[in-house]
Amino acid sequence: MQSVLLEKSKLPFEAIAFDQINDDDYMPALDVAIEGTKNRVAAIVAEPQSPTFENTIEALEAADEQVDHVATVFFNLQHAHTNEKMQSLAKEIAPKLSALTNDIYLDEALFERVEAVYKQMDDLNLSIEGKRLLEKTYKSFIRNGALLDAAQKEEQRKIDARLSVLTEQFGENVLKSSNAFTLVLETEEELAGLSESVREQAAQTAKDKGHEGKWVFTLDMPSYIPFLKFSEKPELREKMWRAFMARALEGEFDNREVLREIAGLRHQRALLLGFDNHAHFVLEERMAQSPGKVMAFLERLLKVSKPAAQGDLGHLKELRQTLEGRDDISPWDVTFYAEKLKKKLFDLDENMLRPYFSLEKVVAGVFEHARRLYGLSFKKREDLPVYHEDVWVYEVRDTEDDFVALFYADFFPRESKRNGAWATTFRTQGTHGGTLKRPHAAIVCNLTKPTPTKPSLLNMDEVETLFHEFGHALHMMLSKCTYKTLAGANVYWDFVELPSQIMENWVKEQESLNLFAQHYDTGETIPADLVEKIKASAKFQAGYYALRQLNFGFLDMAWHSTAPNQIGDVDAFEIEHTKETNLFGHEPGTLSSCAFGHIFAGGYAAGYYSYKWAEVLDADAFEYFKDEGIFNKKVADAFRENILEKGGSEHPMTLYKRFRGREPDPDALLRRDGLL
Repeated sequence: MQSVLLEKSKLPFEAIAFDQINDDDYMPALDVAIEGTKNRVAAIVAEPQSPTFENTIEALEAADEQVDHVATVFFNLQHAHTNEKMQSLAKEIAPKLSALTNDIYLDEALFERVEAVYKQMDDLNLSIEGKRLLEKTYKSFIRNGALLDAAQKEEQRKIDARLSVLTEQFGENVLKSSNAFTLVLETEEELAGLSESVREQAAQTAKDKGHEGKWVFTLDMPSYIPFLKFSEKPELREKMWRAFMARALEGEFDNREVLREIAGLRHQRALLLGFDNHAHFVLEERMAQSPGKVMAFLERLLKVSKPAAQGDLGHLKELRQTLEGRDDISPWDVTFYAEKLKKKLFDLDENMLRPYFSLEKVVAGVFEHARRLYGLSFKKREDLPVYHEDVWVYEVRDTEDDFVALFYADFFPRESKRNGAWATTFRTQGTHGGTLKRPHAAIVCNLTKPTPTKPSLLNMDEVETLFHEFGHALHMMLSKCTYKTLAGANVYWDFVELPSQIMENWVKEQESLNLFAQHYDTGETIPADLVEKIKASAKFQAGYYALRQLNFGFLDMAWHSTAPNQIGDVDAFEIEHTKETNLFGHEPGTLSSCAFGHIFAGGYAAGYYSYKWAEVLDADAFEYFKDEGIFNKKVADAFRENILEKGGSEHPMTLYKRFRGREPDPDALLRRDGLL
């Protein structure tokens, strides 16, 4: 079969020919790729020679290359630029992939060969990475049911097939319910407090949606966040907030039964495999190791974060009392009064910073950081195809002018894209077709779009988001592994956020901001006094936002450590398990769980704590940079060689200790946030 998805690309760097891919291409290509994988697996099983690392483990590593490629392209686009056809296809493709995975891991004869090699590991003279691959392969078989009996294997197949559909359904419901809401404003008076740039963006959105002459606000972050921060109309702020918090909660996109079934099936699967619950299953392969350790970690942070959060909320109440003679604060008021308090305390607000953060300058800034830290250069390629006109693609090279990676950047919101920001690969670094290949990495964001009169001007949170996702991309692009299974971001989930979160630290440093924070109109570099205000405000409301993250962490652990027969009503379950971290109490008609895509449609199930866990790592790691200089070559080389290049080829604590010379200081995060 001829298919652009199956043939080796003839484009430079084997770039994907996005312009030649049609929705109808995916299923035929996937069927051919699956058949090829099955044939290669059958050949491994039928191999007459005794099992070896080469003829079994390495052969298995290479068996699914075509399937992986087709699925990667499909699901990356399904999340970043979807349509009704792709959403329908996802419900067919996901079960096919689940079935293939089970066909491999539940094959008794194949497992016998894998186990035979595993038992010889100490006598095989393998590299460190080879041992890691062998251990991971063997454990993957165990964790995917290789030791189950025939009836249990059949039960697992049914569970996995159903889960593959449900997780896609969950994400689709969130996207469709988000797109279904718009706030249409018709008068200038309703726009009170909103800046000219926000109004212009809303007018452009209105025009795009057929409401020319009006202003439209959506639940996309560049529309939603500025509205809550600056709108002086509390009833409209409440309407926006309630719409956001009610995503996928009612009507045809209601996710309550979907997430109940997901949680229940995950629990059922964990029991089949001999674990107490899904959290125990997941955490066996994490730095944290057990739910007990995760809960102790979260409780320790809660002990200091909650009083600080209560104090932060108290300051907002005091401000409102001073301004309006009343001290009540509702959830939709927090960002509004926080922005006012920041202005009062630090003479700083978002609109003062946006002119210095044009997207083009910020992108140039992250590239300059990559050059100074890791010797990378980025050249925009106008000749390579992309999957949407908003996507930019770059050729990345090192100081020796060797090719490092292709880097795709997709910055702006659209109805075909899921909310949030993420990094991914279209080709993971590692061995493909018997040859070591460099990666094709991508970041996908939902940043403020340009308007007819202004370029894309970012707020501080968006700048940090871009640096964060670029950190993930660096992890993917700088990988130097032999096996794609271990390369790049294929690490323990509570370690994966270290390369991304550490990049956010540079955004608050004068030396860093001087490289890219230049006024879009005058070219003036951001003034030193404004940078001092950024630094002074870095710990502002730190307790409140830490508690918010802990709220999600506790909720995630509750969903994945509770037996389904103890859950009952979804709303009541969430209320019960967030009562210690919710300073406002429950607002009727709202629910976080229904749109909690990280855990129900992404890879963070029983792992949302990872953000705070990795914050400890990144705070401790950046202290090392600050002690030696934020662009210090010795420290940057150590971080690159021991963290970014190694992927999952060794245990993350081993890699971290090699970089830092010791284990991370658990108080580093509390010091940075001013919570000690």
